Amino acid sequence: MDSEQLQYCQTALTALKQELELEIADLELSARPVQLDQQAVGRVSRGDALQQQNMALANLEQCRIRMHEVLHAESKFGVTEYGYCEACDEVINLPRMLARPDSRYCLGCQSVVEEAD
Repeated sequence: MDSEQLQYCQTALTALKQELELEIADLELSARPVQLDQQAVGRVSRGDALQQQNMALANLEQCRIRMHEVLHAESKFGVTEYGYCEACDEVINLPRMLARPDSRYCLGCQSVVEEAD
């Protein structure tokens, strides 16, 4: 990867990090405990609120996992390991890095990792 492509990936990674930070903050508000005051909220509305809270908690967990991946990718810039597959040590192809700048694995190794899970 040349320096221009590397800079583009780093910019994309920074933008993704900022987007995730905003999404996490929003989801943390949505995932707050639901007020179960039956006088204020009907039974169906409470059920909906609990369902929305559970969905927000699940989304929050996924965002936090993705943020961890972004921070991990950022740490690789300092040691010039960014863009290399953590499994086979080969260069991850540029289209993949542009589409998902926090990628740890090349497509082949990613498939193996996903099959193992």
